[in-house]
Amino acid sequence: MRLSVNIDHIATLRNARNEFDPDPVAAALLAEKSGAAGIVCHLREDRRHIRDNDLERLRRAVTTKLDLEMAMTAEMQLIALKTKPELVTLVPEKREELTTEGGFDITRHHETLIEFIKPLNDAAIAVSIFIEPDRRAIDLARQAGAAMVELHTGIYSLKETDEERGKELENVRQAARYARSLGLSVVAGHGLNYRNAAPFSTISEIEEVSIGHAIIARAAFTGLESAIREMLRLLGSEA
Repeated sequence: MRLSVNIDHIATLRNARNEFDPDPVAAALLAEKSGAAGIVCHLREDRRHIRDNDLERLRRAVTTKLDLEMAMTAEMQLIALKTKPELVTLVPEKREELTTEGGFDITRHHETLIEFIKPLNDAAIAVSIFIEPDRRAIDLARQAGAAMVELHTGIYSLKETDEERGKELENVRQAARYARSLGLSVVAGHGLNYRNAAPFSTISEIEEVSIGHAIIARAAFTGLESAIREMLRLLGSEA
């Protein structure tokens, strides 16, 4: 299983002092060196962490895969077409949230989504949609032109007992199997950490997990390279 590292919170730490360090681009390069298969960043409307200049520099620096998380807005579409990341992941976005809450409301926005994705696909930018592990959502993502789905694991991560986690893990497993049967690539993310990520290595249909906050938090004590390599060991994917 591959690991993509979200470096948003390196930028959060930098922005706390509105200075230059720590640099999210330096973090991205170290993450790649440590075994990350991709770098994830979320350019939010309010630029609360990653900024436009960060994205430009990341595009020049990242040599694995740059995954730009973004809202479905005209501004972000233009930025993606200019920047040309390997992957765009469409996520819901609300100014008042601390982090992304739940999957993209694909039923409500399906017709708009079809038109939004087309120029990205035409520019050879793969599109993923962050959705709940639900068959209907998977069907609509495929119909809209997405090449990939990222299954929301937030519900799984909040479960407190082994039984509850096991049931939700099986739900994710079945969703991943269904998505793969339709020809979609499958990744998973949100709320995964050093206590709950390992079971995802048993779901062969999931190619990759995306983890940010947990790794950056661990890195504050152990360093980024050590934190990434520890997560890779938990996933059975040590570099």
